[in-house]
Amino acid sequence: MIQEALYASHLLLFLFILPIAIFAQPNQPDDTNTLAFTHATVIDVVGAKSLPNMTVVIRDGRIADLGRDGKVPLPRDARIIDSSGKFLIPGLWDMHVHTSYKSFLTLFVANGITGVRDMGGSPGEFELLQQWRQQIRNRTLLGPHIVAAGIHVDGPIPLGRPNSLNVATENEAREAVDFLKGRGANFIKVYSMLPREAYFAIAEEARKQGLSFAGHVPASITAREAADAGQQSMEHLFGVLTACSTDESALWKEAMSSVAKSGISVFVQAEIGAELKAMITYDEKKATALFARFVENGTGQVPTLAAWRTIETEDDSHFDSDIRLKYMPLERKGSWKAQRTRFLQSLGAEYDAKKLRLFENQLKLVNRMHRAGVLIMTGTDSAAPYVFPGFSLHDELLLLVRAGLTPMEALQAATRNPAKFLGLLDSFGSIDRGKIANLVLLEANPLQDISNTQKIAAVVIEGQLLTKEALRSLLADASAMAAEK
Repeated sequence: MIQEALYASHLLLFLFILPIAIFAQPNQPDDTNTLAFTHATVIDVVGAKSLPNMTVVIRDGRIADLGRDGKVPLPRDARIIDSSGKFLIPGLWDMHVHTSYKSFLTLFVANGITGVRDMGGSPGEFELLQQWRQQIRNRTLLGPHIVAAGIHVDGPIPLGRPNSLNVATENEAREAVDFLKGRGANFIKVYSMLPREAYFAIAEEARKQGLSFAGHVPASITAREAADAGQQSMEHLFGVLTACSTDESALWKEAMSSVAKSGISVFVQAEIGAELKAMITYDEKKATALFARFVENGTGQVPTLAAWRTIETEDDSHFDSDIRLKYMPLERKGSWKAQRTRFLQSLGAEYDAKKLRLFENQLKLVNRMHRAGVLIMTGTDSAAPYVFPGFSLHDELLLLVRAGLTPMEALQAATRNPAKFLGLLDSFGSIDRGKIANLVLLEANPLQDISNTQKIAAVVIEGQLLTKEALRSLLADASAMAAEK
């Protein structure tokens, strides 16, 4: 994850995670079994259209019925929510998170995120995450649907030593896959320093074990090789821009040389140095062939633009004054500024002079892949420095639109696309009969301005209604917990 690879933040503190009284008044979800939203405009992310004057009926946690106002019978026991002038969208997904604190679950839900893909942490964090998942299933804890990697798999000289399973050989790689499956991991997270033989052994063993694998494109592998090996998604755009360069071979050899060297800064400097050179030698023909390969292999992309923006911005002044800092645990936000400063200093003047241009190229790259039919999904890398759990998903939507996606396409990247990618379209991703009732009611039209996804009137998570007042209470709880030592 960028949190480790870009900031050298290895050890995530989880010993002082405290329980949040999620179900204490006044932030208790409404326990009415049946809800009916009337006079709503439903955003149909499958048909890519708006459906005005709609009624949506929810019973026992699922969407029981929907249709035009007056055409859908209203159950006598339903709680009626007049949604005149409001817009219903499916619950949002953040496909790249690190759930290091229980309070993050609150921040996800309060921001309309009803599904997350946790991309791994320390063994202790995975144990906690498993407990939280069970509590969410039992409805003793409020939180999103969680798909989890567990512990990521890296090479013998890893980027995140305390947080990874470190493998050097094919046998060790296969054992890591078997171990993670036994621990309950939903997929395998591959990382930057994996040797080639170990990487391909993971790919083969994961297939045998019925698991997918996703993550970084290791320095020892090209992006095309990763796609052909069956890597389900690539994170942070690592390796993609380089694979579009006429000098790919030379740039790849430079990256390979960093695998044998210890230290995060060496690898990251090589990775970003390659991208700076690849900007100049970008080849449209190579890019077209690569993107076609992604489409053919079903390789998704999670660019985490919100994380890249934190280090590729011109104006640094807003970071320390961001009002969202009040939701972050003291030990986390206290280290962010120093981590970011050290990282930027390690890259030197060349990067500082070209970082804005690099970010614009990353935006263009996302747009080109999207237009080529590559599956783009929203992910943030929370909680990397200045990437805020829950809140930054809305930043990612804004950046996808800035990259050239329409507001509807950005919404699809946060709803339909993740559900399709995870094989969960039967339950998630759109507002349809029979699906789990994960919805967000907005005060304004997100198709006119994607920033309207931040104007949340209510959230429904598995049929449980959280009103605006309840959401405010959840955020107040998260802020209070963050302030505790």
